[in-house]
Amino acid sequence: MALVKVYVNYKKSILNPEAEAVHKALQRLGYENVEDVKLGKYFELTVADGKSKADLDAEINEICDKLLANYNMENYHYEIEETEAAQ
Repeated sequence: MALVKVYVNYKKSILNPEAEAVHKALQRLGYENVEDVKLGKYFELTVADGKSKADLDAEINEICDKLLANYNMENYHYEIEETEAAQ
């Protein structure tokens, strides 16, 4: 089994009002050293064994492109961790 951690964030050219609101709140609370805030989505996908690394990469990219990320506004990256099957 593998655990796939998918991170989705807005592209740099896209305004993110939620992240800006968090940043302003941090500034008001005195956290002046925080220069920027990124706000996005995080997904964990548990996938069964049986696919090659290349096939799994292709499948995860397809999932992200079709469902998890809006390619017009968002970028994504992911990490694949091998896990042991639950007993």
